[in-house]
Amino acid sequence: MKTTGFCVSVMAVLLLLGSGCAPKRQEPKEEPTKTIVKSDLTEYAYHCADSAIMSMSRERKAAQLFMPAVYSTADPYSLSRIKEYADMGVGGIILLKGDARSASIIADSLSKWSFIPPFVAIDAEWGLAMRLKDAPEFPVNSRISEDADEEILYEYGSEMARECRRIGINMVLGPVLDITSEGTYIGRRSFGTDPQRVSTLSIAYARGLESGNIVSVAKHFPGHGAARGDSHRTKPNIERSLQSLDSIDLLPFRKYIEQRLSGIMIGHMSFPAIDPEMLPAAVSKPVISDLLRTDLGFDGLVLTDAMNMLGAEGYGADKAIEAGADMILAPADTRREIKNIIAAIEREDITENDIDIHLRRILFKKYLLKAGYNPETGRTDSIPVDLNSPEATRIRNRLR
Repeated sequence: MKTTGFCVSVMAVLLLLGSGCAPKRQEPKEEPTKTIVKSDLTEYAYHCADSAIMSMSRERKAAQLFMPAVYSTADPYSLSRIKEYADMGVGGIILLKGDARSASIIADSLSKWSFIPPFVAIDAEWGLAMRLKDAPEFPVNSRISEDADEEILYEYGSEMARECRRIGINMVLGPVLDITSEGTYIGRRSFGTDPQRVSTLSIAYARGLESGNIVSVAKHFPGHGAARGDSHRTKPNIERSLQSLDSIDLLPFRKYIEQRLSGIMIGHMSFPAIDPEMLPAAVSKPVISDLLRTDLGFDGLVLTDAMNMLGAEGYGADKAIEAGADMILAPADTRREIKNIIAAIEREDITENDIDIHLRRILFKKYLLKAGYNPETGRTDSIPVDLNSPEATRIRNRLR
């Protein structure tokens, strides 16, 4: 990849913070450096994103839109899959159940083998123990003390960021912004029934994550709280009016967007009041392009919920990209779906310019993240001890 003088000079300054916008296989030439301020970092990230996009094949572009799911077990089979995904050029992975040491080995391997810095994501709605058996346990969201406030939730998010960095994770699929009610599926995953309290606690947690340079991804837009069905097994239908959606479900998302936080996940529920065709939200243009992008003004990353869930049955990744999503989580068959995206471009259902717009958001966030991301170093066999720190215990006790 050809790198211009600006990007090279910035990379020299950021050498201790991580690799620059040029692929790892190419050494930048030495040039005089300059003092870098925040606006320069933003320009650096956009410049490197644009340079990378110009150098990528159509196949590489399509692959960057995907984040397949892998179990956190560092056995030979799992590592061979990680190598395969890196060779495809996927945008990242989602870590499923396993142990913290294996998760760290997987994250490090993907990073070393990837041509472009990857996202390494995990569901941590109530801490890494939701997925990693030897990580610190925190109370589920519904059981957090009524006395909990913004301060402790911010500290909780900051602690989660520390734990993620120690493993090599740079994205948390959380917080949950859904407003629960009696008899609904989301239940204990929600911070409660009061939209104001849910907004306060979840956004403080997200801000804590991002203070530690971890991407937060709020979910499940435009609101899973009223669903009585599980979108892993079916497609729930949310029969709320636009007025109810606006005053209840959308309130936390609106406040999250106002804080200019990073990512939003789209669920697999249908909303007749928004989309008369009753498409799952993750493949609905009225939900993503019209409501989220245009009406609410969100310009961050839009991710689908896992596309291997039955709530999305019958719809491929191409439909989600057409609707406005940037990244596809957990496709049933990553290689096949990459081919489907390419076929959609060839049919002109999706333009290459559309793909480049999605990639610019993805790569901008990656290069900005890389510039300030410092994973904790240390031996992998010490990870469980490092995670289960006195600070983690203090925060857990305050949340109860």
